[in-house]
Amino acid sequence: MKSILPLVFILAIILSGCGSSKKQLQKGNYDAAIAKAVKQLRKDNSDVKQIDILDRSYKVANEQDNERIRFLKMEGRPNNWDDIYLVYRSLNDRQSLVKSVTPLNKNGKTIDYPYVDYMADMVAAKRKAADFYYAHGIELMKSGIKESYRQAYHEFDRAKQYIGDYEGIDTKMLEAKEQGMSRVFVSIQNTSMIKFPKEFEQDMLALDLPALNSEWVEYHTQNLNEGTKYDYYVDVNIKNIAVSPDKTIQKDTVIKKDVEDGFTYALDKKGNVMRDTLGNDIKIKKYKTLQCAMVESVQLKACRIDGDVQVIQANPDKVLKKDPIGAETSFEHVSSRALGDTQALNADQLARTKTAPVPFPDDIEMVVRCSESLKMAIRGAIQNNKRYIY
Repeated sequence: MKSILPLVFILAIILSGCGSSKKQLQKGNYDAAIAKAVKQLRKDNSDVKQIDILDRSYKVANEQDNERIRFLKMEGRPNNWDDIYLVYRSLNDRQSLVKSVTPLNKNGKTIDYPYVDYMADMVAAKRKAADFYYAHGIELMKSGIKESYRQAYHEFDRAKQYIGDYEGIDTKMLEAKEQGMSRVFVSIQNTSMIKFPKEFEQDMLALDLPALNSEWVEYHTQNLNEGTKYDYYVDVNIKNIAVSPDKTIQKDTVIKKDVEDGFTYALDKKGNVMRDTLGNDIKIKKYKTLQCAMVESVQLKACRIDGDVQVIQANPDKVLKKDPIGAETSFEHVSSRALGDTQALNADQLARTKTAPVPFPDDIEMVVRCSESLKMAIRGAIQNNKRYIY
């Protein structure tokens, strides 16, 4: 009832587009029939058929709502006041809609309805509904159960929506929020042979925690205070860090290139210089081969980090999930030098010879280079296991 009634007129408008007002009346969709009839009467307020449908639907819908209110009041349950308020609002909204086309004339008879002021009843019902939500919230707070605190927060919130200045309600909401929140402490445990710097650990825990938080779950990487009790722990266990030794692979390539190197004269069988048809000496180009050896050095180094992420429930102490994680990175640098005649090289090859070897990164630097991919692996593991934390 609570979730349906606030949408009654939106639903009526949607339904009014599905079939005629007569069909809606026949189906018992009175508000849909009213909405459809009002739409038609705005175009032609003398349409007798639509006037009749509006009149019948309005009377039946109001009668049903008033019967519903009488039943809810007679039942006497404190939590009924929310439904009572919503039914009064339905009556008020329906009246406003019908008033937009009335009075109407049907065969010389005036069709109109007396105005009913529902405001006082709506305000009273809202106040009593707020009283119920507030009292129910107070009662829920006594249980000391996290889920009850969360429900109490929503009860207080509902009361505040109805009566904005409800005495002390903001304090109660803060208390319920505080007690209903699940807190998760995320930390890194390094049991590998390589000890990384504190800055690396801090970088690993820069996980964009606000994006992981939800309404009732918040993640922390630093202890709020000594008295904070955590409901869950996410332990990032670094178990193995493998850094390969510095490695250089050398590759030698001999490059040859034929270039023009003067000329000789073409001689006939008698050793005389031959001439072409124009009487010019015939020359034959001479070539020489240039040769250069390119020595290419490839520097290689790699790092691999392996471990797991454990989601642990604090009370009772229990491992809920364990997922493996891993990350790797590599260092590669190519340099070249030339031995021989560099004129044998093309422009690209010559440019490569200007690249010198560089110092290898040390082991810690290789570990730090893994940070981004390892961070993504940690965040992914936490994200995938959020369903265990609530």
